[in-house]
Amino acid sequence: MLNAMRILLVEDEEKIAHALKRGLEQEGFACDVTHTAKDAFGMLATYSYDLLILDRMLPDVEGVILLQAIRKKGLELPVIFLTAKDKVSDRIEGLNVGADDYLIKPFAFEELLARVRALLRRPHGALETNLFYHDLQLDPINFTVTRQGKPITLTAKEFSLLEYFLRHPGRVLSKETIIGHIWNYDDDILPNTVEVYVRNLRKKIEKPFEGKPLITTRHGFGYVFGETK
Repeated sequence: MLNAMRILLVEDEEKIAHALKRGLEQEGFACDVTHTAKDAFGMLATYSYDLLILDRMLPDVEGVILLQAIRKKGLELPVIFLTAKDKVSDRIEGLNVGADDYLIKPFAFEELLARVRALLRRPHGALETNLFYHDLQLDPINFTVTRQGKPITLTAKEFSLLEYFLRHPGRVLSKETIIGHIWNYDDDILPNTVEVYVRNLRKKIEKPFEGKPLITTRHGFGYVFGETK
């Protein structure tokens, strides 16, 4: 469903990668895909991700070695290993180098999705907790938004944008920061894409209600949701 979360999928089998990417995006996640350890390491150094899905057997470097390098670099994002290796010793090795979960191929997409959501519900993500700002409430589990008790219908990207704002109240968020968290790196983003989505969001969460604007534009800097810290 709808989540303001960005996932990196590292899988060298293109058919599997395409199917998983499509499934994750249908559930509302932003999902980037790469097929080699080298490209994955570069993307992790360039972009901000909330979770890594990592195939253990990659064409250039084994996933275990990549994960060791990721942890050595200090990246603490949750990691799910995908692998055909089902020995207990293989699982122990994967967990010992820093994986948070381990899924044996072949697997059902529903199981992967459940594991993704379970990891993202850990305290650092706090996805199980409803988000509030005064009379505005967002439920990231049931994917609903209400204000003054009235339901508000949002598109997937509008929901993700509002959730991101609610998780960072009072902070100036640049357009580049918003794009980097809400959209895939290969999405066709126009210069005014963020402006259009913010304008549409304002029409739904501000215009029908009384009170101060929830989203403030800081010209040349970005947007602030709520009161500035």
